[in-house]
Amino acid sequence: MLVLALCVGAGQHARIDSVFEAYTSQTPGCALGVFRDGAIAYARGYGMADLEHGVAITPSSLFDVGSVSKQFAAAAIVMLVDEGKLSFTDDIHKFIPALPNYGAPITLNELMWHTSGLRDYTSLLDLAGYPLEQATTDEQALAMITRQRGLDFPSGTQYEYSNTNYFLLSVIVKRVTAKTLAQFVSHNIFAPLGMTHAMYRTDYAMLEPNRAMGYAPAPGGGFKNSMSNWQQTGDGAVQLSIDDAQKWDENFYHPRVGGQRMVDALQTPGHLSNGTPLQYGRGEFLGSYRGLRSVTHSGAWIGYRAAFDRFPSVHTSVVVLCNSDAAPAGALAQRVEDIVLAPYLKPTPVPVHQSATLTATAAQAYAGSYFDQTEAQAYTIAAHGTKVVLKAGDSAYPLVPTGGLSFRLGSTPVSFSRDKSGAIDALRLGNGEGAVDARRFTPVTPTAADLHGVPGSYYSPDLDVTWHLDVTGTTLSLAPARYMQAGAAGKLQPQMRDTFTSNSGFAIHLTRDSSGAVTGFSLGAGRGLRALPFTRKVLTNDGN
Repeated sequence: MLVLALCVGAGQHARIDSVFEAYTSQTPGCALGVFRDGAIAYARGYGMADLEHGVAITPSSLFDVGSVSKQFAAAAIVMLVDEGKLSFTDDIHKFIPALPNYGAPITLNELMWHTSGLRDYTSLLDLAGYPLEQATTDEQALAMITRQRGLDFPSGTQYEYSNTNYFLLSVIVKRVTAKTLAQFVSHNIFAPLGMTHAMYRTDYAMLEPNRAMGYAPAPGGGFKNSMSNWQQTGDGAVQLSIDDAQKWDENFYHPRVGGQRMVDALQTPGHLSNGTPLQYGRGEFLGSYRGLRSVTHSGAWIGYRAAFDRFPSVHTSVVVLCNSDAAPAGALAQRVEDIVLAPYLKPTPVPVHQSATLTATAAQAYAGSYFDQTEAQAYTIAAHGTKVVLKAGDSAYPLVPTGGLSFRLGSTPVSFSRDKSGAIDALRLGNGEGAVDARRFTPVTPTAADLHGVPGSYYSPDLDVTWHLDVTGTTLSLAPARYMQAGAAGKLQPQMRDTFTSNSGFAIHLTRDSSGAVTGFSLGAGRGLRALPFTRKVLTNDGN
């Protein structure tokens, strides 16, 4: 292990505080913790935990940490494996027999590595008309999962982040131990480590001392409450403070619970069935930041954002917990890391100025439309002279060339590829398992003939909902329906032939029979929900 002479002195305090200068007594904000060598090197709150009552954020404030919670569910499973009550290779049908048979086992490892192919239950509930403000139970989530007739891909063959995987871990813990995940973790992790504030939010009406309320920017200025009443655990629901986060973090260096075997198991990379390694372990992303090995996870749930970044070789971690969905917790954490770990970080590559590498002709070669089938997202690349920008919705982001077909969007790598003829044919945003891959396409404006026969009602047995498509001239629209998610209804934007996108972030692809008649459509709604089938409803003589 590299020995650090790291301290967070008064000079660094001021630089760190400047990272959070936007968060004041008039705004929600963040709690920061810098941990080093088993102690809190620096901790502070910025902004307000409760705007209505004027309560400031402190290192003891509790935040919903969203998907940072996944490591606790994974830890519970590892502990049960060590007790001989589970095996990583157990088929989950052993514990959840109501789950359909998809033709092959789905193992606990595949749940923890996000390679199960199971659709994301949060998207399913949302599309089925369960708003986040409505209380939903484990039973409702499990019923939605077990009615899914298909997977996004055969288990083990791909990586796709899905909250269903970790929610099902909580179901398995309860069925094996007769204790809820919240009870198991509280007894076996929180209490032994002295994490006196940490808890699971298992009841939308429960009280939480020191709770930071969740917020979102309000139209016209100010903020509004942004809270969820969903009650599922495993994928989320942990309420964590900075002081308790340090106690959990130190367990990775000197394990008081779970032992070294648990620590190693959480930080061991997963793999696909063909042996391809992943950058995800069990509840942790495994990577590096500017040359330092990192073990990280972020969280985003309604009005909360979280980043938990550990750098094992230097026994240092940075945790940022925020109570506004506009707070970029990950970016804030990285800015703090740039300060406190500066002597040990490799220099950030200096981008080449655009005019030095691109001509107007070269920039124009990238211009066009790109569609990511997995995310159901369309992107537009535009060229303005020698400059290239990426457009998504109403926003435009400059791309800075770094050589060859590579660019950067802020700190995110962006790359293009060519087909056999040499033309640009694909776009990639990011790298690793979280990368977005989009294929170039030529936008198609449908004619009235293309949309003939499309109007009608379509039923999804997986969601148990009926949606209605309308056509006016050459415009396809989704009609409002009871409980439909906000913003879903309305005009659909044409992309490729028979493919349309909505303003709320999903894509509809019309399906046709051999004669060309529309028989239904498939719905894509981002990662964790691909090609959900809807079938045209045929009216009977009585109109049903």
